[in-house]
Order: sequence, then structure tokens, then C-alpha cells
Amino acid sequence: MDKKSRFSPPAVGAVSLLVVFAVLCLTVFALLSLTTVQADVRLADAAAEAVTNYYAADLKAQTVFACLRTGSALPSDVSVELTEGEGAEGTASASCAIPISDTQELQIELSRSPDGTWTVLRWQSVPTGSWTYDDSLGLWDGDLIVIE
Repeated sequence: MDKKSRFSPPAVGAVSLLVVFAVLCLTVFALLSLTTVQADVRLADAAAEAVTNYYAADLKAQTVFACLRTGSALPSDVSVELTEGEGAEGTASASCAIPISDTQELQIELSRSPDGTWTVLRWQSVPTGSWTYDDSLGLWDGDLIVIE
């Protein structure tokens, strides 16, 4: 017998399919990892901006509090509502709302006692947007829907 007639090429079909499948799986996992990282970066940037905005508003509120305690002029970009007490002499209260973002503001309320010391009554981050209750679930009632 001839040597050429006994030679058969190696079976590469199954191995090639396995390699193509492995490369496809690795590509899909790489794309999923990339989108996860991009979402995490967006979330981290939003959290960093929220913290920065909160502490900027807190700094303004601390400045207002310090100006009220020392009796100096209030910052021009912050409006403070001062009310004098009716019963006891020397009592007063101050309230102020400093915007943090489009949907939040920092609300502070301060009270001055007759001896001149200021007390913090409220120092709170509050949502400013309107909230509407939605109790519709949109469940299927069992009727067939005919699309024409």
C-alpha cells in the first residue's frame, strides 16, 4: 500500500468550534464587564457630585449660623427669615433654605434665647420636588387584547 493513501488529515472541526465558542464567550463577558464599569463610574460621579453639593450648602448654612452668632452681616446670596419673639425679650428665631440640587435643599431653623445664645432646632436635607402617589399596577384583567 501506498503511504499517501493511508494518510488522513486531523479532525479540526470540533476543536475549531470549541475555540470559536470560547472566544465568543470571552468577548461577551468583556463587554458585560465594560458596561458594568461604565455604570459604576456614572454612579460614583453622581455620588461625588451629590456629596460636594451637600457640603457646599452646609458651608453656606454654617456661615449663616456664624454670622448670626457674631452679629455680623449675612451673606448676600442667602435669605434668612428673622422673627422676633413676642413673650420673652431678646428671643428670636431664624430660618433659611439653601438649595443643594434641583430636587433637594438644606433647611435650617435656629432659635436665640434671651441670653443671646443660638440653638439649632433643625438642620435637615429636604426634598423639594412634588411627589404624587401612583397606585396603578397595570395588571392584566384577563380580557383578550385585539390588535388591529
